Amino acid sequence: MSADRSLAAVVDVEDARSREDAFQRLADRHLPAAYALARAILRDPADAEDATHDAFVTAWRKWGTLRDVSRFEHWFDRILVNTCRNRLRRSARAGRAIWNVRPIGHEAHVSWADRETIATALASLDVNHRIVVALRFYRDLTVPEIARRTGLRPGTVKSRLHYALRRLHAALDEADAREVLG
Repeated sequence: MSADRSLAAVVDVEDARSREDAFQRLADRHLPAAYALARAILRDPADAEDATHDAFVTAWRKWGTLRDVSRFEHWFDRILVNTCRNRLRRSARAGRAIWNVRPIGHEAHVSWADRETIATALASLDVNHRIVVALRFYRDLTVPEIARRTGLRPGTVKSRLHYALRRLHAALDEADAREVLG
């Protein structure tokens, strides 16, 4: 009986190590993309780092709920998006601006004035619209992929993108008009 228990303990330890190793490999591979997504949503590097860290901690705690390891990226992105959403809601309630206008990725070629205008326009979006815009344009995901990662229906994603882009265009047009008149 005690031999069976010690064998079970050894198997449990080995299983825990392989589980930890699998999570570590997936997390290491997905870290740059996760940070980029958090930065696109939150716009502040420090907040993006914190959100990414918090999301990985949550993912580790919920690791047992992931049924298919090949779906890690989708599963993790959902955790990360929810973490960012909660961060944005908390900061909005606190009345604190979290949008830091610094270039990321493909924004590097945009002028500082344009970046500030875009950041202001993005900041005017509510959390749900900002998330779908970040997933679409910073992660280059399709509507069905965004729907799967957020748990939304594709029609809801399309609607949010439509209204977000309409609002962004209006804000950018208004900024252009002020520039021409000013």
